[in-house]
Amino acid sequence: MSIDWVEFLAEAIRMATPLIFAALAALITRQAGMFNMGVEGMILCSALAAVAFAHYSGNMWVGLLGAVLVGLVTGLIIAFANLSGKTELYLTCIAFNLAASGGTVFIMYVLTGEKSTTSGAFRSYQIPNIEIPFIKDIPVIGRIISGQSLLTWVAVLSIFLVWLLLKRTRLGLRIRAVGENPHAAESVGISVKKIGYTSFAICGLMAGLSGAYLSMSYVTFFMKNMANGRGYIGLSAQNMAGGEPVGSALASLLFGFSQALTTTMKNQTNFPTEFLEMIPYAATIIALGVTGLIAIQRIKKTESAKAAGKE
Repeated sequence: MSIDWVEFLAEAIRMATPLIFAALAALITRQAGMFNMGVEGMILCSALAAVAFAHYSGNMWVGLLGAVLVGLVTGLIIAFANLSGKTELYLTCIAFNLAASGGTVFIMYVLTGEKSTTSGAFRSYQIPNIEIPFIKDIPVIGRIISGQSLLTWVAVLSIFLVWLLLKRTRLGLRIRAVGENPHAAESVGISVKKIGYTSFAICGLMAGLSGAYLSMSYVTFFMKNMANGRGYIGLSAQNMAGGEPVGSALASLLFGFSQALTTTMKNQTNFPTEFLEMIPYAATIIALGVTGLIAIQRIKKTESAKAAGKE
């Protein structure tokens, strides 16, 4: 098997882009003390919204805006159910993901008469790729970096912006305070509910960008269950990184590599498709297991140091 490693690395970045958005989306709500499993459904709804808004408006940017707005709305729906409706967040997210899976197919059927994809019914729109002057002419690096989607660079920028938000702003401080101790935060005048809504709104914006990338950049159509577990993988990525933006992006890149490996092996080997499609999820489980073992070892060392100090 002969692999074009330069193209493989470029594909890994393309695969990692929606995962970075998903990881940042999950990270924001985690920092606020909420484990949001609904990112998967939010991405799915946004992906359909992107192609629908673009098709009916005849404008690619309206499609992108529609995806972000739908991501925002879905985030606020989950927040309302949990924060105002007092529902269990875990169950709310599962119910939302199931509703999104079936609901997107129903809406697609109503709009197009199709139940699997919009490719034959909706006009295709693609968010432009960015050719970087000078860099595009550099051997190897130019082929990997230049020519990536505009949203890939938005994802890179988002890593810095989320870090800046959490570490250098008053809102970020309040989000982290609520996540660490909501009762203490409320005692000093921070509205836990308001912070919760804000966190879900930001989460929705990130999920919207992830969905838009899937249906208007990686491909130019929507298809059934298009998120394909990316919301859960993003959730795992930020969990591996301990809720840190840069670490979450690096973990997403790792999972992007595993997905690129799956695609490459599908095209160049005779391995069973079912086995190959298992690779990203197996990598997720292994990575979480290793991360858990490292965390356990750290806790044991800390406890041993405390015990030694008392003696």
